[in-house]
Amino acid sequence: MERPVSSAKAKQAVRERIWTLLEESGTSTSGAHGRIPDFAGSDQAAARLAGLPQWQAARVIKANPDWAQLPVRQAALKAGKLVYMAVPKLADIQPFFRLDPAELKRQGLSFDEVAAHRRAAELAPKVSIDKMQPVDFIVCGTVAVNRRGVRIGKGAGYSDIEVGLLAGAGLISELTTIVTTVHGLQVVEEELPHDEHDFTVDYIVTPDEIIPCGPSYRPKRLLWDSLSEAQISAMPVLQMVRELGS
Repeated sequence: MERPVSSAKAKQAVRERIWTLLEESGTSTSGAHGRIPDFAGSDQAAARLAGLPQWQAARVIKANPDWAQLPVRQAALKAGKLVYMAVPKLADIQPFFRLDPAELKRQGLSFDEVAAHRRAAELAPKVSIDKMQPVDFIVCGTVAVNRRGVRIGKGAGYSDIEVGLLAGAGLISELTTIVTTVHGLQVVEEELPHDEHDFTVDYIVTPDEIIPCGPSYRPKRLLWDSLSEAQISAMPVLQMVRELGS
């Protein structure tokens, strides 16, 4: 079943407004439209994120592959944390790259280099969901987010699918912290459209502040009614999970 048209249109209107704002202000460092925008100060946001007690206690991180969160992935590896990063478009039966700092060090590979998604695709092994460790901390990319933790991504839905997959496999729970790093211009005061399959975040981290959002919402499993047959056909892992009845 497709998303309600009204919700999809409302989300896209917010995206367009924020993308334009970031580009016109010079805040986006590589062009914002159509993507999770990189932003000036992403390294400062990553450094501020590292001060969260939940980050410091976490041993296993799931991070998105976008440039905006590259400093976060680099910091995680340098702190000795295992990082799972999604395969582009989840287009593999093994849908995550496994970035293990101990393994990378033994191979003489640079953490900064392998944390970049293109190099991870060349150098890091892929892993199936049944071979993953429970995830302590999730970092996601965002186009817009409000102070209640409701976020809007770039529109493809991959982050929500990843969270649904991990939840259904028992790899995340209400104890898993979910955070996004963004520029302050991406934080809005208005209500944002929120569908049942959309997770929310516990914290927003900008270069200048950490914004607690209260307990986050996350679905307990994949919500199949929110997925189109085209999405399922394009992602082998979804086909497998559906066949298994999860």
